[in-house]
Amino acid sequence: MEAATVTLMQSPFAVCKASNSISRSRNFTSTCSRFVNFGTNFGLSIKHQTSIAKSKVGERRLNYGNRRFPLVRASLTPNSGGSSAPIAPLQLESPIGQFLTQILASHPHLVPAAVEQQLEQLQIDRDAEETADKTAEESSETGTDLVLYRRIAEVKANERRKTLEEILYALIVQKFMDASVSLVPSIIPSAASDSSSQVDSWPSQDEKLEQLHSPEAYEMIQNHLSLILGNRLADSTSVAQISKLRVGQVYAASVMYGYFLRRVDQRFQLEKTMKILPDKLDEESNNIETKPLGGGQSLQGAPSHPEVSSWAGGISSTGFGAGVKNSRLRSYVMSFDGETLQRYATIRSKEAVSIIEKHTEALFGRPEIVITPQGTVDSSKDEVIKISFGGLKRLVLEAVTFGSFLWDVESYVDSRYHFVMN
Repeated sequence: MEAATVTLMQSPFAVCKASNSISRSRNFTSTCSRFVNFGTNFGLSIKHQTSIAKSKVGERRLNYGNRRFPLVRASLTPNSGGSSAPIAPLQLESPIGQFLTQILASHPHLVPAAVEQQLEQLQIDRDAEETADKTAEESSETGTDLVLYRRIAEVKANERRKTLEEILYALIVQKFMDASVSLVPSIIPSAASDSSSQVDSWPSQDEKLEQLHSPEAYEMIQNHLSLILGNRLADSTSVAQISKLRVGQVYAASVMYGYFLRRVDQRFQLEKTMKILPDKLDEESNNIETKPLGGGQSLQGAPSHPEVSSWAGGISSTGFGAGVKNSRLRSYVMSFDGETLQRYATIRSKEAVSIIEKHTEALFGRPEIVITPQGTVDSSKDEVIKISFGGLKRLVLEAVTFGSFLWDVESYVDSRYHFVMN
C-alpha cells in the first residue's frame, strides 16, 4: 500500500496536501489553502441523527470471506429515555463496524479486545488471498478467468480496507470515551430552524482536552489557536457568522496538525527522556525573536500551514506571528531539515486520509460546490452558521485531539495488521 502524500481532494473539506518540499524556515511553509473571512448571514441548528438505540445480537452468523461473527441487527426502537444521540458523527456501515458500534454503546472497554480478534481475522483473510493469488498467477487459467479473479480480489481488498477504516475510527471514538470527552454532534441544517440560531450548545471540555497532550504539545496547540482566532482567543461569548465550508476546512486542517504534532512530540519526548536533545535547544528557544512567521505578511491571501492558517480577515491584522510564543517543541521542530519535516508532515496511510474526509463530512455535511466557467468557486450557495468563538475553540481543540488519536491508533493497528508503508 502506498504511503499517502495527503491529497485530500475527494472531499470539499479535504483542502490540505503535503507540499513536495518543505523548506527549513520559521513559517513551517505552506501546505494548506487559505481559510475563512467572517461574514454573511445564515443560521443552522444541530440536528441529532437517530442512532442505534437497541441492537439485538442473534444466533445467526454472517460470513465475510472466511470470517464468522455475530450478525448485529440495528433497531431504531427508542429506549426508555427516548432516541439516543449517536456516539460520533460518522455512522459505521460495515458488519464489523456495526458490531463495534454496539460494543461502544454497551461495553466500550471491550473494544480493544474485539478489535484484536477482527485484526487477526483480517490478517488470516489477507494471507489466504495472497496464497490464492499466487496460485492463480502460476496456473494456466485463461486471460478472461484471470481478469475476473483479479476483479474479485480487488473487491475483497476494498472491503477489507473499509473494515480497517471503521476499526480505526472505532478506536478513536473509544479513546474519546475513555477521556470522558463527547464528540461534537453533526452540524446539519434544519429547515425549521431560526436563521439566527447558534449551533454550539456543546459543554466546554477544554480542560479535559488539554490533559490529553503533553505540556510542550499544548503550547503548540495554544499557538495554533492564536493563529486561528487572533485576539478573540479569550473571547468565548461573542458570536461570529462563518461559512460552514470554511469551518470544515479548518477542522480538517487541525486534525492533520494534531496528527503531525503527536508524531513530532513522541520523538521529542523520547529524546528528552534519553537526554539526547540538541544542547542549544533551550538557548535557541529563549533567543529566537518573537516576530511574524511570515516575515510580517498580512493574513489576507498569505500561505498557510495548519499552524499558520489564514482564518481571520479583520480579526488579526498583525501578521502570522501575532500571539505565537516560542517553546522548546517549536524550536525542536524548527531544527528539522526539509526532508525530515516533509516526512513528519505526511499522513502515512490512505485509510487515515479517508477517515479525516469522512469524519469531517459527517460533522459538517457535504456542501454543494459550484465551479464557475472562469474556474472559480461560486460561494453564493455556501451555508453560513453563527457560532461563538468559544465554540470555535472547542471545535479546533477536538480536531487537534482527533488527529493525535488518529496517529496513536494507526500506529497501534499497524503493529498488529501491517498496512502503513513507511
